[in-house]
Amino acid sequence: MPEKFLKPYDPAATESRIYAAWEESGFFNPDECVNKGVTRADAPAYSIALPPPNVTGRLHMGHALMLAVEDIFIRYKRMRGFRTIWMPGTDHAAIATQSVVEKQIKKEEGKSRHDLGREELLKRIEAFAAESHATIVYQLKAMGASLDWSREAFTLDETRSRAVRAVFKRMYDAGLIYRGNRIVNWDPKGQTTISDDEIVYEERAAKLYTFRYSKDFPISIATTRPETKVGDVAVAVHPDDSRYEKFVGKEYDAIFCDVPIHIKIVADKEVDPDFGTGAVGLTPAHSHTDWDIADRHGLSHEVIVINEYARMAVTGRLADKKTVEAREAVVKWLGDEGLLEKEEDITQNVATAERTGGIIEPLPKLQWWVEVNKEIPGRGKTLKELMIEPVRSGAIKIIPDYFEKTYFHWIENLRDWCISRQIWYGHRIPVWYRGEEITVGVEPAEDGWIQDEDTLDTWFSSGLWTFSTLGWPDDTDDYKNYHPTDLLETGYDILFFWVARMILMTEFALGDIPFKTVYLHGLVRDAGGRKMSKSLGNNLDPLIMSEKFGADSARMALVVGSTPGTDMRISEDKIKGYKHFANKLWNIARFVLASASEQKNGDRTWASAPERAHFSAYECERLDKLDELTKEITTDIDEFRIYLAAEKIYHYVWHEFADKIIEESKSTLSGNDASARVSRARLLLLILDRVLRLLHPFMPFVTEEIYQSMPTKDTEFLMVAKWPSSAE
Repeated sequence: MPEKFLKPYDPAATESRIYAAWEESGFFNPDECVNKGVTRADAPAYSIALPPPNVTGRLHMGHALMLAVEDIFIRYKRMRGFRTIWMPGTDHAAIATQSVVEKQIKKEEGKSRHDLGREELLKRIEAFAAESHATIVYQLKAMGASLDWSREAFTLDETRSRAVRAVFKRMYDAGLIYRGNRIVNWDPKGQTTISDDEIVYEERAAKLYTFRYSKDFPISIATTRPETKVGDVAVAVHPDDSRYEKFVGKEYDAIFCDVPIHIKIVADKEVDPDFGTGAVGLTPAHSHTDWDIADRHGLSHEVIVINEYARMAVTGRLADKKTVEAREAVVKWLGDEGLLEKEEDITQNVATAERTGGIIEPLPKLQWWVEVNKEIPGRGKTLKELMIEPVRSGAIKIIPDYFEKTYFHWIENLRDWCISRQIWYGHRIPVWYRGEEITVGVEPAEDGWIQDEDTLDTWFSSGLWTFSTLGWPDDTDDYKNYHPTDLLETGYDILFFWVARMILMTEFALGDIPFKTVYLHGLVRDAGGRKMSKSLGNNLDPLIMSEKFGADSARMALVVGSTPGTDMRISEDKIKGYKHFANKLWNIARFVLASASEQKNGDRTWASAPERAHFSAYECERLDKLDELTKEITTDIDEFRIYLAAEKIYHYVWHEFADKIIEESKSTLSGNDASARVSRARLLLLILDRVLRLLHPFMPFVTEEIYQSMPTKDTEFLMVAKWPSSAE
C-alpha cells in the first residue's frame, strides 16, 4: 500500500498538483483525447460554453455552483467516451469594469475619466482587466473545472470583436437595428444608459401625495414623484371606471407650479382602478409605462422636465433644482394653493444603478436599438418569433420546465432593446459618420469618417458566446463539430437578460439554436435563507472554503440538495460535512488497498475482475446491488438529476460500502479460509474502483488521487477512464 495512505487526506497538498497533472496531460482538449487514443475520432461530440465570469473580481458561490454542475456533466460525458469540449472565457463586463477603475482613479488621483481622456482610461482598464483575468483563471482551476484552456476566449478579443461587428452589420442591413429617440434607464451618476439587469431595487420609505393640478381640474391623482407632474400630458383612467367615464376625451389647461401644462383625459386598460384614486397622471418622457400608454393614444412624448444630471429642466421656481429639492418645492406649492388633499407614508422599490448607486431616471434619449417586432426580410418572422419557436417546439429544453411559461410571458411583453452605452470601455459601435452620411461596417471606415462615440451593451457580445467562442464568423472545424452546444447552465435570474438574447442572436445570425438544454440553478443563500451580500456579512467565499475543506467538499455541498430552479442554502458546516466524507473515502481506500496488498501474493493479474462464478452468493448479491446503483446514477445524470445522483453515491459509500460491506468483511479477511480472503479482497477492490468512477465527476480530486494507487487502474488518469456499466 502506498505510503501516502498512512496520513490523513490533505486536499491543500493534493489538489493543485493533480490539476497541474491534468493540464499537462492535454486531456481537457478533445483533440488530444483522440490523438492519445482515449476517445474515438468518430465519437459523438458534447460541448458547453462556460458562462463567462466578469473580469472584475472574485468568484462567488453562485459561480461555484455553476462550475460544479457543468464540470459534472463534462467529466461524465468524457468518461462516456464523448469528444467533450468545455470552452472557457471571461466577459469584459463593460460598465462594471469601467466603474471599478474609475473609482480607483478618483480615490487615488482625484481625477475623472474626462481628465484622463479616452485613450489613457482604456489603457488603465485593460491593465486592470488583465490582472483580474489571472485571478479568475486561478479560481476556476482551484474549483477543479476541466476547461479546455487552449480554446480560451474573451468577449473583447479580436475574434469575438469581429463576430460582434459582423452581427451588428447583418442586423443593421436587415433593418433590425435603428437609431431612435426612446425612453431608457438613465444612470445620472454613471452618465450612461443601463440594462434592466443592472438595476437594483431598494425598498425605501416614501410619501404618496394625492392632489389636483388646479382648482378647476375635476380629477385627483396620486404619485410619489410630484416634481415630474410638470411634464404630464394626460390623465389615464380605466375604461370601466364609472367615476371618470364622463371626463374621458376632455382636455384641460393649468399652470402647475409656474409651468403651463395641457392635460387630456384618456381611458386605458393598463390603469389599475384600485390604486390610489384610480387615475394616473401620464409623464411619457419619464416613465416606461407612461410612454407606452402615450403611444397608444397618440400623445406627445416631447415634454422633458428632468435632465441627464437629475436636475429640473424647466423654468420658474423649479429651474435647475435637484429632483428631491424640486419635490419639496412642488409639495409646498400644492399646500399653499390648497391643492394637496392627502400625504401617506408608504414603502416603495426605488430603481438604483448596481455599479454607482445612482437613482435611475427614465429619460428619452437618442440611442441605438434592436427592433424585436419587425418582420425579418426573407425570414417572414420577427425576432420575438425566433425566440419563441425553438422553446415551444422543444428544440430547446428548459429545466425546470415551468420556467417556459415565464419565458414566453417575458417575450410577449418584450420592448425594443437599447444596445448603446455612453461609456468608453467595450465594443465601439461600428457606425461611422461623415457629415450627413452614415456607414456601418465590419472593418473600420476610411480616414475622414468619425466613429460613433458609444459602446455596445455587453449582452450584445455575450449573446454570441456559443458560436463566437468556436471561431465564427470563420467556418472553423470547432464551429462545425461543436455547435449548437449541448448545455447552458446558469442562474434563473438571467434567463431573460442573457439566455433569451443568446437565442435571439443565434437564431438571427445562424438560423440555429445556441444550445439544446438550459439548466437553471437557483440562488445560493446562507443557512438562514438570506441572500448573500457584503452588507449582511454572510458571504461565503468558495475559494476560502476550498482552501479550508477542499474543492471536492465545496462542490458536493453545493450540488447535494440543489434542485434546478430552486434556491438552496449553504453553510460552512455543510461544506465541512463533505470534508468528513472525503476523509471517509480516503480511509476506505486505505483499508481496501491494505487488504488487497495482503492477499495478492505477487500475482500481477490478481486485480483483474474474475467471473461471477468465483464469488460467493453474498458477494454476487453485493455486486448486483452495485450494478443497480450504477444504472440509477447513470440515468439520473442523463436526466439532469445530478443532485439525486450525488446523494445516492454519498449514501452508498458511507452507509452501504463502509458501514455494512467493509464491516461484514473484516471477519472474512481475518479468517483461515484463504480462498474466501482473496475473493473478499477482490470484491472490495472492485467496489472501490466502481465507486471512484461514479464519484469522480462530483469529487474529482480525491477520487483521482486514490485512483493513481489502484491496482485496477487501466488508464493514465481517472478523468479519462471508462464510465462503468452494470455489466462491468
